[in-house]
Amino acid sequence: MSENTQQLSDRYDPKNVEAKLYKWWEEKKYFKAEDSSTKPPYCVILPPPNVTGSLHLGHALDHTIQDCLIRWKRMSGFNTLWLPGTDHAGIATQTVVEKQLDKQGLSRKEMGREAFLEKVWDWKNKNGDHIVKQMKRLGDSCDWDRLTFTLDDNVSDAVKKVFVNLYKKGVIYRAKKLINWSPKLESALSNAEVDHKDVSGHLWHIKYPVDGENQKFITVATTRPETMLGDTAVAVHPDDERYEDLVGQFITLPIVNRKIPIIADKYVEKEFGSGAVKITPGHDFNDEAMGKRHNLEIINLLNPDGTMNENAGNYKGLKVKKAREQIVADLEELGFLVKIEKHKQSVGHCSRTNCVVEPYLSEQWFVKVDDLKGNAKRAVESGTTSFVPENQTKVYFNWMNIMEDWCVSRQLWWGHQIPAWYCKSCDYVSVVEKAPEKCEGCGATELKQDEDVLDTWFSSGLWPFSTLGWPEETEALKTFYPSTVLVTGYDIIFFWVARMMMMGLEFKKDVPFRTVYLHGLVRNSNGSKMSKSDGTAVDPIEIIDSNGADALRFTLLSQVMLGRDLKFSSQRLDGYRNFMNKIWNAARFSLNVLGDFPVPAEGDQALVAKTKLSDADQWIIYKLGQCEKEVNSYLEEMNFSGAAKSVYTFIWNQLCDWYLEFIKPVVYGENLEEKQATQLVLAQTLNRAMRLLHPFAPFISEEIYQKLPIKKESVVIDQFPTVTVDKSWLDLGSEEVANKMDLVCDVITAIRNIRGENRISPAEKIHVKLLPQDDKTQKVLGENKSYIMNIARLAECQIGAFDKLSKCAMTPVSKNNYKVDVVVQLEGLVDFDEEIKRLEKLMDKKTGEITGIEKRLSNESFVKNAPADIVEQANKQLVELRAQTVSLKESLDRLH
Repeated sequence: MSENTQQLSDRYDPKNVEAKLYKWWEEKKYFKAEDSSTKPPYCVILPPPNVTGSLHLGHALDHTIQDCLIRWKRMSGFNTLWLPGTDHAGIATQTVVEKQLDKQGLSRKEMGREAFLEKVWDWKNKNGDHIVKQMKRLGDSCDWDRLTFTLDDNVSDAVKKVFVNLYKKGVIYRAKKLINWSPKLESALSNAEVDHKDVSGHLWHIKYPVDGENQKFITVATTRPETMLGDTAVAVHPDDERYEDLVGQFITLPIVNRKIPIIADKYVEKEFGSGAVKITPGHDFNDEAMGKRHNLEIINLLNPDGTMNENAGNYKGLKVKKAREQIVADLEELGFLVKIEKHKQSVGHCSRTNCVVEPYLSEQWFVKVDDLKGNAKRAVESGTTSFVPENQTKVYFNWMNIMEDWCVSRQLWWGHQIPAWYCKSCDYVSVVEKAPEKCEGCGATELKQDEDVLDTWFSSGLWPFSTLGWPEETEALKTFYPSTVLVTGYDIIFFWVARMMMMGLEFKKDVPFRTVYLHGLVRNSNGSKMSKSDGTAVDPIEIIDSNGADALRFTLLSQVMLGRDLKFSSQRLDGYRNFMNKIWNAARFSLNVLGDFPVPAEGDQALVAKTKLSDADQWIIYKLGQCEKEVNSYLEEMNFSGAAKSVYTFIWNQLCDWYLEFIKPVVYGENLEEKQATQLVLAQTLNRAMRLLHPFAPFISEEIYQKLPIKKESVVIDQFPTVTVDKSWLDLGSEEVANKMDLVCDVITAIRNIRGENRISPAEKIHVKLLPQDDKTQKVLGENKSYIMNIARLAECQIGAFDKLSKCAMTPVSKNNYKVDVVVQLEGLVDFDEEIKRLEKLMDKKTGEITGIEKRLSNESFVKNAPADIVEQANKQLVELRAQTVSLKESLDRLH
C-alpha cells in the first residue's frame, strides 16, 4: 500500500479512502487470528446481529467499542480474535419471509415445512450478508474467515448435544404451563420479545354474588373482563376483617353460574380497591402462582389464534376484543356491572407483530434454571467474571435471584428443531442427537420429531464456545476460551449474559468471559428513545455516506460514559467531522514541509541530540508522552470517552493549533540544522499521532500513515505507542520546558481573547504589555518573545513593570507557578464611547437574566418539581452569568 508520493488530496473524502483501505486490509489478512501463538490471546466474541437486520446506532456503538479494543490490543502485540457471526433470528426471519409469501398469495402452512424452509434459506443466502457489508463499512476488523451463523452445522451439533445432555440430567423437561403467547404468530415468546407499552384502557368493577348471603356481593375490578369466564377463586387478605366471615364460602360466577371459592392469601393488598381480587390461573402469571398454592383449577379460554375456545361458552369463536365488549354488555344487562373507570396500564405486545401478548396455558419445553444459576452467581461473587461498570453486578444478581424456569420452545419452523421424537405406538419420547431408527421404549419405527424449534437465546447462550468448535476440543477453543471481554448493552444482561454464564460453566466448566462491559443506549439529543415512527431514528450508514465512518466512530466513543446512555446529536457529529478535516489539513501542511526531509535509516529514527531541539520540539514530545500515558490508562479502564478526549486534545490543540504554528519560522527558515531537527520531531510525532488515533478512526489514520516519511507496512500492525516502548524518544521531551511553553500558549490565548472581546480584527497588529510577577516569569517570557510576537500578531511586546494603565484591557494569566498580567492598549483601536454603551447594554441584559434565574430558583415549587438536570442547568447558568458580569464591570472600569 506504500506510495512514493507524500501528497494528500486537497480535501478529505472518506468515500475515496474507506472502501479501498478495507479491501486492502482484508487482502493482507491483518485481522486474522492464530489458533496457537506465542503472543498472549485477546478474544472478543461479537454479539451476533439478526441476519434480517440493518445496522442501527446501537450496533454502531457496540461494534465501535469492540473494534477500538481489538485494534488497540492488536497493535499492542496480542493475538487478537474478534469473532463475527449472525443470528438466524427465528421470529424475525420467519416473519419477513411469510410477509413476502403473503404478497404472492401463499402461506407457510399451505406450502409445508420443507418447502417453506427452502424459501427461508433462499432469502438468507440472498440477503444474509447485508449487515456484514454494513459492519465492514463501519470498519469492523473481525476475522471474517471465522464468520459463523447460528444455524451452521457445527453450531447445530453443539445445540443438539447441549439439549440432549440437559434433558438426560433432568434440567430440561416438558410441561403444561402459562407462557407469553403471540396469537398472531401462534407461538410462545421470550420476555425479550415482549414490548411493554403504556395504553389507555378501562377498569371494570364487577360484583360477584356470595352464595347463601341474601343481597351480599364482593366487588372485584379487572382490566380484562373476558378472563372472568376462567375465574376459579376470589382472593382476600387473611387479615382483612371485612371478609373474615366469608373465607371458605363460595361465589356464583356471573354469566357462567359456576361456583368458585373465596380464599385467603397474603399476596392480596387489602388497602387496594375493594381488597378482593378475581383469580384466573389460566390467564395471569401471578394468579397462576396463587392457583398452585391453593390447588385451584386452571381453565384455558383461548385457542392458539387468540379466539375464545369452547370453555368460553356462548362467546366461543370471538376475538378477545369482541368477547370483552359482549361480556361487558351482558354484565350490565344482568346488573353485575358496578362502574367503568378510565385506566392507564402497561400491556405486553409482540415485538414482531405488535399484537397483544396473552398469558396462555400451553405444553412447552423448559430449562430448570435453579440447576444452573448457582455456579453462574458464584463465578461473579468470586470475581472470576467482573462487570464494568461494577454497579451492574447487582442487576445481574437481582435477575439471577428472580429467574424462573426458561421456556425454550417456539412454535415456529425456522430455527433449531427440538431433537425429540415421539413414538406413535407408545408414549415414549426419544431425546437424542441423531434421528433414531426406532423407539427406545417399544422398538416401533413410526416416530415423529417435535415440530417446535428452540428459542434463539438458547443457541446464543452457547455462542462463546460453539463458535470456537465445541464440542470438539479445538486449538481455537483452547486458546480463546474464556474470551477476554464481552461488550454489550445493559438491556440484555438477563436475556443473554446470564444464559451464556450458565451454559459456559455447565459445559466448559469455566466462565465464557472474564469481563462484561455494559454500555448504555443511544438516544436522541433530547435524551428520548430513538424511534422510526416519530422520525428520530438515525441510520448509521447514511451518516457514514455523508460524514465518513471515522467521524461517526469518534462521535460515539467520545460520549461513552460508564453506566450512562448516550445522547447523539448532529452538532457533535459535525464537530468530529471537522476534527477529521483538521487532521487531514494538518497532515497536508506537515507533508509539504517534510518534502525535503532526509529520512533516517531504520533504527536511527529517534537519534537526535536534545540540545538541538527547540523548546517547541521538547514541548510537543513531552505532550505526546502525556497523551500516550493517558490513552493507554483510559483504555485499560475501558474509559473510551477519556481516551478519545486525550487523543483529540493532543492532535487538535497541541499538535495542530500550537506546534505547527510554533515551527513555521523554523521549517521555512534558513538554519538547516534547526530545520532538520524539527522535521524529525514532526515526522515522529505524526507517526505516533496516527498510531494513537487508529483504534478510534482507522481509515483516516491509515491513509495519512501511508504517506508519512517514517512508517512501517501498515498502521494496523504497527506498535501502539506507550511510554515504555517510546521511552528513548520521549526522554527528548522536557517537563520543565513544557511548563514554560504552556505559559506562552496561555499568554497568546489571553491576547486572542482580548481581541475577540473588543472586536479587534485578527489582522490588526497590536501593542501588548506583559507584567510578570517575578523574575523567573520575566525570563521565560523574554526567551519566548518571538513565539508570542509571531503567533499573536503583535506590533510590539513590552515585558516589565509599567506606570498606571488606562484605556486598556487586562487579563491575568497563571500557569505552572508562573504569573503574568496581559495588557492590550485599546486606544486607537476601539471607539470608547460606543464600546462603553455596548458593554453597559450587555451588562443590563446579563443582570436581567440573573434576576430571572434567581426568581426561578427561589421558587420552591420549581426546585421541587422540575427535573434535576433542569435545576442543575439553571444553577450553572447563574454562576456563568455572575462571572460574566464581574468581567464586564472590570472591562468598563478600565475604559473610563
